[in-house]
Amino acid sequence: MPDAPHDREILRALAARIAEVAALPVHRDKADLWRRLNRLERVKPPVWINELPWDELLPESALQCRDPFCREHERAMRQILYQWDHLPGDMTVDARLFAPLVIHDTGFGLEAAAVIPEHYFGAKDYRPIIRDEADVERIVTPQVTVDREASERDRQRLETLVGDIIPVESRGITSTWFAPWDILITWWGVTEAFTDMVDRPELVHRGVSRMVDALVGRLEQYEALGALSLNNGYHRVGSGGLGHTDLLPQGDFDGHVRPIDMWGTATAQIFVGVSPEMHWEFALQYELRYLERFGLNCYGCCEPLHHKVDMLRRIPRLRRISMSRWVDVDRGAAEIGGDCIFSYKPNPAVLAAEAWNPEAARAELRDVLDRTRGCPVEVIMKDVSTVRGEPRRIWEWAQLAREVTEEYA
Repeated sequence: MPDAPHDREILRALAARIAEVAALPVHRDKADLWRRLNRLERVKPPVWINELPWDELLPESALQCRDPFCREHERAMRQILYQWDHLPGDMTVDARLFAPLVIHDTGFGLEAAAVIPEHYFGAKDYRPIIRDEADVERIVTPQVTVDREASERDRQRLETLVGDIIPVESRGITSTWFAPWDILITWWGVTEAFTDMVDRPELVHRGVSRMVDALVGRLEQYEALGALSLNNGYHRVGSGGLGHTDLLPQGDFDGHVRPIDMWGTATAQIFVGVSPEMHWEFALQYELRYLERFGLNCYGCCEPLHHKVDMLRRIPRLRRISMSRWVDVDRGAAEIGGDCIFSYKPNPAVLAAEAWNPEAARAELRDVLDRTRGCPVEVIMKDVSTVRGEPRRIWEWAQLAREVTEEYA
C-alpha cells in the first residue's frame, strides 16, 4: 500500500535535513577525535549525551506521521536532529539511514515474574523462580531466525520514501549488550542470589555458566546468519562513547561481520557491593568466554569499578572502563592510568534537582577532569530520567561541558 503523501513529505524533509547535517565538515573532525581517544591518545575529552527523557524533550504529541512504520522512522530522525540542534556534545551524524533486520528468537526458557509496586517509578520487583538445579536446567539457548523477506520489505519501503535524498541500508545487530546477571537476577532474586553465592555456590556457578552458554550460543547464531553489523563508526559502544576506530574490523575482514571485527561489552551491575574476588568467581571468569571473541572491549555501566581494575585487566583487548558517579575518582584514575579510557559518568541528578545549578555542574566536571589528567577520558552524560520539564537544563549542560572539556584539550 503506498505511503500517504502526508507522511512521505514529513520523512523526506527530515531526511534532507539529516543529509545536510551529516555533510558538515565538523563530523570528520569529531570522528577523528573519537578515533584518537579510542587509540588511547590524550585528547580533549569528548562529550556524548544519551539515555534522555524523550517524553519531556520530544513527546509523542510532537510526531506527525500517522502510519506506525513512518512514525518510528520519524521519531528516530527527530531525535537525531533534536540532539544535534540542542545538545550535540561531540556527536557525529551518519550520512545514511538504516532499516533494521527483522530478527526473532525463542527466548531463554524462563520468563521473569514481575511485580509492579503500588508506587511505580520505573523499578519493578521480581518473584524468584530459580530455586534449585531443575530450575537452572530450564535455561536454554534461544533459536534465532532472520526474516529476510520482512527485512527487505522494510528496506525497500524506506528507500522508496527517502532513498533519493539519503542512502538507505539494511543493518543488523551493532550492540550486543552482554549482561548475564541483569537477566539472572530477575529470575533469582537479589537476596536469594547473594545468599546462594555463600550457601549454594555450586548452584550459582551452574546458573551463570548456563546463562553464558545461552548468550554465546545466540551470538554464534547471529554470526552464522549474517545478522551482525560493524560498530566501528557512528555507534555507541558499551555504556560509553562512540566507536570510531581504525583498529576494526580485522585485517582479514571479507565483508562477513564476526565478533572479532566489533566492539564488545559486558557488565555486572548487581555486583555493586561484591568483592573483586567474588566478582571474578561468579561473573567475570564466565563473561570472558563472551568477551574473548571481540576485537575491542568495554566493561561496566553504573557499578563502581575503581577497586576492580586489576581484575578487569584479564579482559582481552580491554579499551574502556565505566567510571560511574559512585567511584573513587582518584583511585580509578591511578589504577587505569593510560591503559584504558576512563569513561566518566557525571551525576544526572544535577539535571533533576528542584533548582537547576549550572555552576555546580561545571565545578563537578572540572574537578573530575583535574583529577584524571593522566588518563584518556570521555564524558558520558546518561541515565537522565527527568529535566523537570525544563529542556533548557540539558541544553545548558551540553554547552558548559563543551566549554569545560575544551580547557583540557
